Amino acid sequence: MQAVNDGTRWMVRLDDGDDLVEALTAFGEAHRLRAAQVLFGIGMFRRATFGYWDGSAYRPQELTLPHEVVALHGTIAEADGHPSLHLHGAVAGPDHRLVGGHLLRATVGILLEVAIDTFPGRVFGRPMVESLGLRRLDLEPGAVP
Repeated sequence: MQAVNDGTRWMVRLDDGDDLVEALTAFGEAHRLRAAQVLFGIGMFRRATFGYWDGSAYRPQELTLPHEVVALHGTIAEADGHPSLHLHGAVAGPDHRLVGGHLLRATVGILLEVAIDTFPGRVFGRPMVESLGLRRLDLEPGAVP
């Protein structure tokens, strides 16, 4: 991994074989990211699993052939004292068809370039909302509703 920042913005390069979720979570821990947005990502995944939320659970689709990453975006918040990622993306396969959705896991193939913008001094929460069965982004944790 290679990363540089300019104020609130980071440019991160992940390398072949990196686990996307593990790498970005470790990056978030190392740089104390608790309020950030993944602006974009481009590159390639060796394998990836996307989920479709059917209202009660993610229905996963695993891709085992390399696919080009044409879109990657999301948020980084805090859950249980650690960075919590919520990523969506789209990839194109050798047939040029797109597949996408909630990114559950991915292994980088060759490289992945990711731009991240932070909100210094802020903490976004991601509490579990039992009625939804999901963690929901909270832009002002601790605020009185």
